[in-house]
Amino acid sequence: MQKMRLITILLFVVPSVTCMAQVQFIGHRGASYLAPENTLASLKLGYELGADAVEIDVYLSSDNRVMVIHDKSTRRTCKGKNFDIKTTPSILLRELDAGSYKGKKFKEERIPFLSEVIKLIPPGKKLVVEIKCGPEVLPYIKKAIEKEGKSGQIVFISFGWQTILDTKKAFPDNDCYWLSATKARVHSKMRKVKEAGLQGVNLKHSIIDKDLVALANNLNLEVLAWTVDDPEEAKRLIGLGVKYITTNRPKWLKEQVLN
Repeated sequence: MQKMRLITILLFVVPSVTCMAQVQFIGHRGASYLAPENTLASLKLGYELGADAVEIDVYLSSDNRVMVIHDKSTRRTCKGKNFDIKTTPSILLRELDAGSYKGKKFKEERIPFLSEVIKLIPPGKKLVVEIKCGPEVLPYIKKAIEKEGKSGQIVFISFGWQTILDTKKAFPDNDCYWLSATKARVHSKMRKVKEAGLQGVNLKHSIIDKDLVALANNLNLEVLAWTVDDPEEAKRLIGLGVKYITTNRPKWLKEQVLN
């Protein structure tokens, strides 16, 4: 009897082999542990290291080019050169060194255009686009996708509620997820996520628990987690039913979790 109880407990707390096999890993800003975030070098490496998708951040420049960068200014990642993305033309932004902060070998890396990144997406892989500005960028994202193709391989995320709603309207056939780091707000808005036709929520890993996942499951919504570099935390999330984990270390984390 005690042996049966132990087996039951283990089955409950340890993720099944099937759950482990189904989980997908998203490279956070590419393989940003090893290469400068949101650069072509980092994104290529993310795919090469086996990420199922890579995630990027986008802003709109003053001349309406979709620039791949996380911050609203260039100061942190471009050797202290401080330009606001929205008030600076792309020709100037493209002159900046966006890579050498991670090592001399990356000194030629530049802030990419979205169109350049779309070209990199391998067959069977995804590109997760986080919209950091507002809905004003959507027509220019659409233009870049129409030019480069691969629309079916692109997923959208945003913290901005109206932005993600407008994104779903602009791209009805693409998966769209609302980002949040606040558990109470997620619980209060989950039904609105469903009503809006979004595919689910993309959440800070530490707020995800069994009640939140159960609520999402009851609404047939998916839960994505960010940003996880701890194997034990990844296993906890997989055990709860999270199938998409964003990480700075896609190859390493996958090996730690699946092997």
